[in-house]
Amino acid sequence: MTEVTFGKYNFRTEERHGKQFIFDELRRKMVALTPEEWVRQHIIHYLLTEKRYSKKLIAVERGIELNGLQKRFDLVLFDNTGTARMIIECKAPEEKLNEKVFQQIATYNLSLNVDYLWVTNGEFNFCSKLKGGIELLKEVPDYEQLRS
Repeated sequence: MTEVTFGKYNFRTEERHGKQFIFDELRRKMVALTPEEWVRQHIIHYLLTEKRYSKKLIAVERGIELNGLQKRFDLVLFDNTGTARMIIECKAPEEKLNEKVFQQIATYNLSLNVDYLWVTNGEFNFCSKLKGGIELLKEVPDYEQLRS
């Protein structure tokens, strides 16, 4: 398993019509605060503050086409040339990280062809490097490591 220690982040939240919302710094808007979104926002803040990624190099919930089907990834990290380098699949904390989840992220990678995959439910994290085989990493690479 990959070690990830989240900091204490200042999230902006609000309630609308009995539903909770959280501000997403990357999409620059309030989004519904689901359990999966809670994990995604922690990952975003972790990447920005602990791992020093630029907001400009992180894509959130964008669609891709695979075999004529529309799919939507959670997060993709790019290097400064615009090359996709890591796919991150976020799940709700109560969701198990099973074979189906790993197949989902591997399917996304058929289109994106990245060097790193990270699957997380906030509690359990599996970040792998794909060059020269599959290597489970002890920690998530920071921006400088991702580029090399």
